[in-house]
Amino acid sequence: MIITVSGLPGSGISTLARRLAKKLDYPFVSVGDIRKQKAVEMGLTLAEFNKLGEKESWTDVEVDDKIKDLIKKSENLVLDAKIAHYLAPNGFHIFLKGDLRKRSERILENNRKSEKFKSIEEAMFFIDNRVKSDRLRYKQIYDIDSYNENLCNLVIDTSNLSMDEVFENAWSVVQQKI
Repeated sequence: MIITVSGLPGSGISTLARRLAKKLDYPFVSVGDIRKQKAVEMGLTLAEFNKLGEKESWTDVEVDDKIKDLIKKSENLVLDAKIAHYLAPNGFHIFLKGDLRKRSERILENNRKSEKFKSIEEAMFFIDNRVKSDRLRYKQIYDIDSYNENLCNLVIDTSNLSMDEVFENAWSVVQQKI
């Protein structure tokens, strides 16, 4: 079974996807991690790489094509990707969302190497711009809305939930599907 986790930045996407992969003993793949690595290799921040992607579609297409090939070869996989519903149309899709301030607070608390912010306002500004860039890029390249939760099988608002609660909500539904 292909399980995908997507959603808004800071809502717990990678955390949930990793936990599901571990629980199921499935391989885990993060498109975000791959994109961050490509940005680093080019001497860019993720924001700069995303901005480049608004004019140069290869920044997304190259990674997305590799992921589509991997999905074709995989029986079981947990995928963390913004456009998971597009990359794995037959997968079971989970979408995480939440309040912008709460998501920004999580990112600040995580001390992510690629996202160092001085304030909650700076984090909120960056995250909002990241969502706008994602939407613009994927609309231009694939004519899709990367944040369309209506294309997902399960939607969880993580605003007021711990990651344990998010996992339990998702796991209770995933168990019925496997």
